[in-house]
Amino acid sequence: MRWFLLDASPDVRDQIATLPTARTTETRHVPIEGIVLTDAELDHTLGIELLREGRALHLYATASVFGTLERDSRVLPVTRAFACVDVTVLEPDGVPAPLRYRDGAPSGLSVQAFDVAGDPPRFASLNEPGHTVGLVVHDGATGGTCAFVPGCADLDDAVAARLSGADVALFDGTFFTDDEPQRFGLGDRTATQMGHAPIGGGGTLTRFAGLACRHKVYTHINNTNLVLLEDSLERRAVERAGVVVGRDGMTFQI
Repeated sequence: MRWFLLDASPDVRDQIATLPTARTTETRHVPIEGIVLTDAELDHTLGIELLREGRALHLYATASVFGTLERDSRVLPVTRAFACVDVTVLEPDGVPAPLRYRDGAPSGLSVQAFDVAGDPPRFASLNEPGHTVGLVVHDGATGGTCAFVPGCADLDDAVAARLSGADVALFDGTFFTDDEPQRFGLGDRTATQMGHAPIGGGGTLTRFAGLACRHKVYTHINNTNLVLLEDSLERRAVERAGVVVGRDGMTFQI
């Protein structure tokens, strides 16, 4: 099987180890055909460097994200020292970009980026449009769509419309309450100030639950979030609303 990644986290090797892939005798084989990025945050991009052993990577991201990876985190220069890195620039709300296999063949998938509320990474030297986006992946064969928004400070009308049109919506469930980062000693900023709208306390749950998509899933969940506990009040509130708490290994067919 051939795979595309949406963001590349520091534990990407462990994630890849769980994927069903075809056997190969190729040395240092990496079964990833391309990586689509939602931002330039370290927890979404450090995995790119770990995939350098594949010797050829194709990245899809906005010009703002590529600029930060080139100029500030230096992820791109470091990776290019070991591998050939091709890039496709995504224009937010622009024409969907076809996802191609490493050999150039069409995959039948396309991706479109759209702006979401949030801040650029704290290490970014510029605050440019397109620094944080959501993605809609479309399957040309089935017509199915998946929306992916791991970081979003406000589930506003525009983002809600994007999610409503998807068969599967994977949305930011990082924190349950706005003061959660402060209560757990993660810093002096609230969840919203960190670019993550909370689930509860007047957060995203009611609106997310009311969207028309077939599967609604909270993802990108921080280890301080009590929805991870199956017997917690927070978990029950989410499940009563008809929303799924994402877990490792979860699959959907669209």
